[in-house]
Amino acid sequence: MLGSMDREEWNRRYGGREFLWATEPNRFLVTEAAGLEPGRALDLACGEGRNAVWLAARGWRVTGVDFSDVALDKARQLADTRGVEAEWVAADLLEYQPESRAFDLVIVFYLQVPAAERRTILRAAVEAVAPDGTFLLVAHDRTNLEHGHGGPQEPTVLYTAEDVVADLDGLQIERAERIERPVQTPEGERVALDVLVRAVQPA
Repeated sequence: MLGSMDREEWNRRYGGREFLWATEPNRFLVTEAAGLEPGRALDLACGEGRNAVWLAARGWRVTGVDFSDVALDKARQLADTRGVEAEWVAADLLEYQPESRAFDLVIVFYLQVPAAERRTILRAAVEAVAPDGTFLLVAHDRTNLEHGHGGPQEPTVLYTAEDVVADLDGLQIERAERIERPVQTPEGERVALDVLVRAVQPA
């Protein structure tokens, strides 16, 4: 399991009155999902719901899953504020089994876990993608540790596009690369290095 200690730690991090992260969607989600026809979407490790809520506002029927119930409470608040609805599920992703071949879009954004846990979670994610559906992952790239800004400082939870592609057995890879993400800091603009993988489930 991702562990009760991890859940308690994340609940503490999410426990403040303000949102821990921005409430606007990830820029790469906006770009990659722009041309997709809205259907059912699954957001694994949805956190405070910014991406799920953005999708819901664009007509997607969204299920957001996270193991932090505090984060999910904030996701519900954000959805209410934006006047949209979504299904929120509190679950450990190492145990969560989404409905098979049911989602037109499955996203995994910044889930930084060790390789064995990543493989388990991504196998379930692949199984959840409907025929002709899209899988989209964005995460901190391994090279960000030495050459980028911010992100986890533990190398075992960082990975590459090649690592992710190897976990996506059965999907057709459309895009798999390291990408740059500008970050505004008090010292000026810095660049974070992310991995982006987009794939589709064959019909």
